[in-house]
Amino acid sequence: MSDLAVTSTASRVPNAEGTSRSRRGRLGRAVKVLAGLTVAATVLVIPLYAERFWLQLAMFAFAAAVAALGLTVLTGQAGQLSLGHSFFVAVGAYGYTLLAADSGRGTVGVALPPVLASVLAVLLAGLAGLLFTPIAARLRGIYLGIATLGLVFGGQHLLFNAGGLSGGSNGRSVPDFAVPGFRFDTAVGETLFVFGVPFQRPEKLWYLGLAVTAAAYLVSRSIIRGRLGRALRAINHRELMAGVIGVPVTRYKGYAFLLSSMYAGLGGVLLAVAYGRIVPDTFGFDLAVAYLLMVVIGGLGSPGGAIVGAAFVTCLPAILERYADSVPGLALPGAEGISPAVAAKLAFGAAVIALLLFEPGGAAAVGGRIRKGVLRRVRRS
Repeated sequence: MSDLAVTSTASRVPNAEGTSRSRRGRLGRAVKVLAGLTVAATVLVIPLYAERFWLQLAMFAFAAAVAALGLTVLTGQAGQLSLGHSFFVAVGAYGYTLLAADSGRGTVGVALPPVLASVLAVLLAGLAGLLFTPIAARLRGIYLGIATLGLVFGGQHLLFNAGGLSGGSNGRSVPDFAVPGFRFDTAVGETLFVFGVPFQRPEKLWYLGLAVTAAAYLVSRSIIRGRLGRALRAINHRELMAGVIGVPVTRYKGYAFLLSSMYAGLGGVLLAVAYGRIVPDTFGFDLAVAYLLMVVIGGLGSPGGAIVGAAFVTCLPAILERYADSVPGLALPGAEGISPAVAAKLAFGAAVIALLLFEPGGAAAVGGRIRKGVLRRVRRS
């Protein structure tokens, strides 16, 4: 009889532990869903209250985030160092402009519908990445980084001298984006009002950038969690061993460059639409380093971290410049002293050094710690 009691008690203990664990899991999922709904509701209503400055700045951040997601796949997952990401961004930006614009004033254009032009520009950037894969398959580390850097210098030289394509150093105007039945510019007499708020070009582009960034994030997260992501991580950590166990290393490196360049091309399309006019100087070495900063600050291999890093690197210089008169130690434009641009670069450097010293996982790891701390407090309460 006592043996039966002991057996019964022992059988109930694991069940109690399993029930408690299941309850904690449901609580954690509920907190995540609630946080996600809160963030979604916030970003959806921002255009109803935010100034035009913030909406335009967000569009640049969206464009940077999409391109940074591609570099996250290439560098964070596959471990392939690229300093030429801005080249593929330029392919997307100028590809869209060329395909969507009309010919005139010394420049050529195909005058395709903007949606079709966007798709073809992304495919064109992917083709450029695919053509580079034979070189990428033979190089690693800093040697690959130097090779990709050559793309930036070569691409800029081509853009400066191909006036019919790029407009030369003066650049060329970018056609406004449109889908059948809806335009993202502000036509005279056709202003759309939502809850009494006039939805003009910045408000419309906010939702366009938000939708594209959300879709790009979901696709990249699916790739990273899937078979391709596992293969890329295997190549990153143990390339020789990955080949031994049957992973086609060269092919998967090609996949990584293809995906990365397509993401960069899509980011280039958004960037071109946000600027309204593009010049070759935009797509130089500084932009390539900026993308690398985004994925390092956000956390290598983390899609969410790439978005946070893109927002930090893109928005900080503009915010410092806007509030230069309120930030101690910053000089107003044209005055002597530390300019907002220099202060932003110092902040980038300090952030990278701090992360490498205290949290190499970047903003993604910091966010993970915060999330775990919040879940612990919720469970205790």
